[in-house]
Amino acid sequence: MPFFDFNAADLPSYCSSIVPPTDFDAFWSTTLAEARSLPLNATFELVDAGLPLVEVFDVTFAGWGGHPIKGWYIKPRNAFDAGAVVKFIGYNGGRGFPQDHLLWPISGRPLLVMDTRGQGGGWSVGATPDPIGSDSSHAGFMTRGIGSPQTYFYRRVFTDAVRAIEALRSRAEIDPARIATAGGSQGGALALAAASLDPSVNAVVADVPFLCDFPRAVGLAPRDPYGEVSRYLSVHRDMVEIAFATLNYFDVVNHVRRAKAKALFSVAVMDTVCPPSTVYAAFNAYAGDKEIKSYTFNDHEGGGSFQEREQLAFLSKVL
Repeated sequence: MPFFDFNAADLPSYCSSIVPPTDFDAFWSTTLAEARSLPLNATFELVDAGLPLVEVFDVTFAGWGGHPIKGWYIKPRNAFDAGAVVKFIGYNGGRGFPQDHLLWPISGRPLLVMDTRGQGGGWSVGATPDPIGSDSSHAGFMTRGIGSPQTYFYRRVFTDAVRAIEALRSRAEIDPARIATAGGSQGGALALAAASLDPSVNAVVADVPFLCDFPRAVGLAPRDPYGEVSRYLSVHRDMVEIAFATLNYFDVVNHVRRAKAKALFSVAVMDTVCPPSTVYAAFNAYAGDKEIKSYTFNDHEGGGSFQEREQLAFLSKVL
């Protein structure tokens, strides 16, 4: 894939022109208050995953609307004192299996992996349905309920992400002041949004984050999922203004302007799923202490194992 976005020298200075809706804070405050008015009902069932160095628990907690959200909780069998991590999954993936998530536990950090409601049919298995229906939408998740921020799919998922942090915090062995969020692509977007919505989160590591700078991303990304929006709007020509008004409540650029956690981003300059300018839009809007690692010749795989080494060093320093 050739370079297709801004000149590489200009990328680091790119800032999005979007502004949050006037009721952005009220919308999210009300949304989270509604979720928290229902019991969290976090349960942790010990399972034998055949992994003798860690303990694995099948997790269920109440997300948006009180809906049961699945996950894994994986912690080292030995004593630990390295903070804890909540991990979110990339687009159309599910929680998979415990052995898919061993990086943080073997580094001495307990981990809660959140399943993504309705997803888990693309590249890793999921176990959480989304019981809410949708009006007319394009195949995928990007346009489900896009006619209103109240009905949009990611309102439910962002809320689930905050509740996942609360589920981890409910464990007696977890220090609530030493929690990080982590993920790549959609998972990176959720890590950033959840850390912004829950100011008690201490750190965030977000690889090639999705859901950033929608007006630019939808018109620029040559690959899905952003293309779901443009194809929907090519049919629903009367929905352009309404759709982007909805997306503005979920644009990570707007969320991270309120962030406080220490953050490590990554960006790939040939990324055709999450164009690099959209990642820099979120990075430059981020209000907390931050750093970014850039991978010039990589697509959406980003830094891979190289970036994992950076994350391990980063959390050892800040968590």
